[in-house]
Amino acid sequence: MAREKKRRSNGRRSPLAAAALIGAGLLITGAVYAGATAAIASTDTRSSAASTLTAEDGAKLFTANCATCHGLNLQGTANGPSLYGVGELAVEFQVSTGRMPLQMQGPQAPQKAPQFTEEQIRAMAAYVQSEAPGPTYPSDEIIDGGGDVANGAELFRVNCAMCHNVAAAGGALTEGKYAPALTETSALHMYAAMVTGPQNMPVFGDMNLSDEDKRDIISALLFQQQSVQIGGFSLGSLGPVSEGLFVWIFGIGALVAITVWITAKSN
Repeated sequence: MAREKKRRSNGRRSPLAAAALIGAGLLITGAVYAGATAAIASTDTRSSAASTLTAEDGAKLFTANCATCHGLNLQGTANGPSLYGVGELAVEFQVSTGRMPLQMQGPQAPQKAPQFTEEQIRAMAAYVQSEAPGPTYPSDEIIDGGGDVANGAELFRVNCAMCHNVAAAGGALTEGKYAPALTETSALHMYAAMVTGPQNMPVFGDMNLSDEDKRDIISALLFQQQSVQIGGFSLGSLGPVSEGLFVWIFGIGALVAITVWITAKSN
């Protein structure tokens, strides 16, 4: 009996050996999981890089989100104009600025956060361009901001300041319409507005403003966006209206206060 007990005691495993086996199993499992995760991640990266949307994808997006107003064949309906000839530049401008899809009928479509990603917007624009060609994206040189700033500022004052204000701060128009501020507008959207004439804005073709003129105007506006305001309060950059109101309230108010003070002191 004693020998049998001794033999059994020698056959038992050490607690350290069990712990070692558990640790090795955990290490192997972790290594396999990490390798599988890395493989899946690399596959997802490759698939996402290759998932660039096409004009066909844009057609599906257009049918689901735009055809109700603009028609299945871009022909327009009672609720929206035809898109024949508007081109991809107009689509990119309207959708990326959030003006389209239209939130509600009104004097003017307001700018808001876009409802689609940039890739989706480009896909819809490509679809419209393939079905009804029109103005397309400009070359990088036109919107690089390297034009003649002085000439661009003069052209802006002559052609644009009557609506957008000489400081590009925007202004009111008739019947609840307005010219938006250009203080944060991108160079691409400045060009798109001049070429496509959204809403109340006229179209500035090559007979009105050449590409070089457009480049100069864009350069002047970009320079104005980046320049540091000096010389005191801008008063909203609204020109004589805000300046006259400031002078009337504070200037004449100060004169009245001084007159009252002098009269009271003499009495």
